[in-house]
Amino acid sequence: MMMKRRTFLLTLAGAGLGLSPIRSQTAAPSPNRLLILIALKGGNDGLNTLIPYADPRYRILRPDLAIPVDQVVKLSEQEGLHPQLAPLREVWQAGELALVRGVGYPEPNLSHFRSMDIWETASASDETLTTGWLARCFAAHSPPANLIAAGVAVGNDAAGPLQGSANALTLTDIALFQQQARWLGLAPSTVPPNPALRHIVDVENRIRQAASQLKRGHRFETTFPEGPFGRALRTACEVIASRKRASVAVVHLSLPDFDTHVRQAPRQGRLLRQLAEGLVSLRAALRELGVWNEALVMTYSEFGRRPQQNANRGTDHGTASIQFVLGGSVRGGFHGAALDLTNLDGNGNPHFVLDFRSLYATVLEKWWGVESRSVLGAQFETVKLI
Repeated sequence: MMMKRRTFLLTLAGAGLGLSPIRSQTAAPSPNRLLILIALKGGNDGLNTLIPYADPRYRILRPDLAIPVDQVVKLSEQEGLHPQLAPLREVWQAGELALVRGVGYPEPNLSHFRSMDIWETASASDETLTTGWLARCFAAHSPPANLIAAGVAVGNDAAGPLQGSANALTLTDIALFQQQARWLGLAPSTVPPNPALRHIVDVENRIRQAASQLKRGHRFETTFPEGPFGRALRTACEVIASRKRASVAVVHLSLPDFDTHVRQAPRQGRLLRQLAEGLVSLRAALRELGVWNEALVMTYSEFGRRPQQNANRGTDHGTASIQFVLGGSVRGGFHGAALDLTNLDGNGNPHFVLDFRSLYATVLEKWWGVESRSVLGAQFETVKLI
């Protein structure tokens, strides 16, 4: 069914496109540095992602869910990847995969909605912010003028960390986006005197400009995985392939269904396989486009899972977890520290080792070369990822 013109405008305006103009305050992010964010929605279980297979406590807490030692993709004498993440071994060996352990925040919230909101706005657990951390970045540090959009959110999800940006858009498919843009009426020959009408005209003009500059149907030698995540990756790479005439600073997409309360093993295994194959195809496509060294890929998830399995052979909402960072300029290896399974809080969850906002500070300061305090509200230590 065709989307009504007004609905289309409101959808894109709500994602950020066509809101108030960005005000440049300080230096702009580096125009050649791309950030790709992948949200693992539902709370990915970090302990069965990067497995502390040599820690006897791991098997005591998970008599049914612990991955057998002979199946672990061993990366050190203490830790290794879930067997479904085996495709990432090559990226690890190339020194282009960083495994950031123990990522969390003080006084963690175990609600899906609230904790994801904390991650995407970079707020403290006791404050509520209305804009995403990337939206605040582009408000404080005006992106380069040649960008078609500061950020593109691929998929049907909300704009996440781009929420509230004056220069971001959401799309599921370039061809559909261009078709929807053609539904818009012709721009008026004069600027309407009414501010609300001027706003709508500005939204329409930005939509047309974005649609005209994006190129669809790029022919990749890379084979993308089947399914929604693979299709989203292809769309993301098509957006990136248009960079010479339609550059972006951020691409955001997500892989859902990590809420593994029941029978975790098959579900998480399937999702981790999708993630691994997707990341490998993303790396191949970015290398094919010649931008792998200028791309930083980072995952995030609202929380990890509890170390002790539940009665349904699943795991309940937890706290600290592991995140992946990949790229041709990444310092691969282990970062942060392994979780201490002998020192759990009153809910049976481990204490975090590294504040997630340190990852954001690293993106801002070390990747884009801009200050982070005005965006994050405080100074956080950066991680030696780059």
